[in-house]
Amino acid sequence: MSTENEGNPVPPAPSAPPVPPSSPAAPPQAAASDGGEAPTAPIPPTPQGAPASDPYGPAPQAPDASWPPPPPATPSYADPGAGAGAGWGSSYDQQHQHYQHQPFQQPQHAPKKGSGRGGLIAAVLVAALVAGGLGGGLGYTLAKNNDDSGSTTISATSSGGATQVKRAAGTIAAVAQNALPSTVTIESEGTNGQGGTGTGFVFDKQGHIITNNHVVADSLDGGKLTATFPDGKKYDAEVVGHAQGYDVAVIKLKNPPSDLKPLALGDSDKVAVGDETIAIGAPFGLSNTVTTGIISAKNRPVASSDGSSTSKASYMSALQTDASINPGNSGGPLLDASGAVIGINSAIQSASSGGLGSTGQSGSIGLGFAIPINQAKYVAQQLIKTGKPVYAKIGASVSLEDGTSGAQITDSGSGGAAAVESGGPADKAGLKPGDVITKLDDSVIDSGPTLIGEIWTHKPGDKVEITYKRGGSEHTVTVTLGSRVGDN
Repeated sequence: MSTENEGNPVPPAPSAPPVPPSSPAAPPQAAASDGGEAPTAPIPPTPQGAPASDPYGPAPQAPDASWPPPPPATPSYADPGAGAGAGWGSSYDQQHQHYQHQPFQQPQHAPKKGSGRGGLIAAVLVAALVAGGLGGGLGYTLAKNNDDSGSTTISATSSGGATQVKRAAGTIAAVAQNALPSTVTIESEGTNGQGGTGTGFVFDKQGHIITNNHVVADSLDGGKLTATFPDGKKYDAEVVGHAQGYDVAVIKLKNPPSDLKPLALGDSDKVAVGDETIAIGAPFGLSNTVTTGIISAKNRPVASSDGSSTSKASYMSALQTDASINPGNSGGPLLDASGAVIGINSAIQSASSGGLGSTGQSGSIGLGFAIPINQAKYVAQQLIKTGKPVYAKIGASVSLEDGTSGAQITDSGSGGAAAVESGGPADKAGLKPGDVITKLDDSVIDSGPTLIGEIWTHKPGDKVEITYKRGGSEHTVTVTLGSRVGDN
C-alpha cells in the first residue's frame, strides 16, 4: 500500500458560502447535524520514493511504480508529521497568509511563516468556520421562531464555588489528561526558512523525544528545531539520530526540565484488531489534539513518502487505525486504552481526488498508519546509542514493482552490483536472481515493499523461514538475517 506522510503545500482555501439570514425552523437534532459535518479535503496518493537513502535490504531498487496502486505524480496529503516529506505538518509561508473568500469574508488566521504549506491551516479552519456558521444560523432561527415573550432571561445558580470534575481511571479523558503533559509540538525549520509542525513524545527523563524522521528532516544540516509542551514551555532541541527507512527520529531537548515524565510503552505485538486507540498530535497546527478510534488492521504493508522528486520511501508493517490522523499528527503517540504507547503515527492513506483545493493537502479518511512501538523502541535505542540506525537484511535486491505476486529477486542490484550479495544471508540460503519470495515465516509476501517491511520488524541475527518459487516449484529455506548500519 502506498501512502503519504502527512502534509504538502496547498493552494488558498475556497471561499465559504454565505449563511442565509434566516432559514426554516428545524429540529435541534438537524441543527446539530448540519453544524457538525465539515468538509475535509481528500488527499491523492503519494508517489513512492526510492529506498535509496535507506537501502532496505541490500540495495532494493527504487520503485518505478508504487504499490499496491501506482501513485499519481504529484501527491497532496496530510503528513502524518513532517519531513519524510515535503510539507508534512502544519506548514507555513508568508506568501500564503491570506484566504480568498468572495461572497463571505471569514476571519483571517495567518499561518506561521516558513514554506508555502500554509494553505493547510487555511483549508481546515475554513471548513470549521463553514460548519460553525451554518450551525449558528440554524440556532438563531430556532430561537427566533420559539420566542413567545420577546425577551430571554438567563440566570446562573450559585454553587458556592467551582468543583473540579474527577475523571475515572481508564476513561479517554483520564488517559488524555495523563499523556498530554508528555507530548510536544515540534517545529522544524531549515536554513531556507522552510519547515512545518509535527509531534513527539517523551521517551526518557534525559530529554529524549521520539518522533518521525520526516518531522525533523527540514532542520537537518543547520536548521532550527523546537519542542513546545502543552503548558506553553518551549525548548530548543537537536537531532540525536534519524532513520529515514524506518521513519523514526530521536531529538533531545537542550536544558531539559527535571520533571519529565516518559510515556509508558506498550507491547504492539499483543495489540488486537478492535482495540481502542487514542491519538495525540497537532493536526494542521492545532496542538494537543486528542482523537479516538480502534485498531482496524495489523501488519499492514505500507510504503510512504512525501511525494517530492527527491523523496525516499519509508517502509513499515503498520498498525492501521481509524482514529483521526491529519497533517501535524506525525510523530505523535498512538495509545491503547490504558494509556500505553503502541505506535507512532506516521502516514495516512490519500483519497484519489482532491476536495477543498484539489491539489492541496487533505485530511483523514479513516485510514491512518502507525509504526509499531516494539520496532520504534529498538530503533530509538540504537539512535541514542550510536546515532545511526541498524537494519536487518537478507542480502538480495528485490523488485519494488507491483504485480509479481511476491518479492522477485532482480537480475542485478543497485549501481550494477550483484542482485544476491556474495556470502550474504540469501546467498548462503541458496536464493538466486529470478526467485520469487512468497512468504516470510507466516506472513504472506505480495511485493518487494512488503518483504522489506516484514524484514525490518526483525533484528539482525534473527532466523526466519523464507518460502520462494523457482521454475514452478516451491521451496522453503531458513535465513539468518544480516545487518546494515546507516541510511545509504
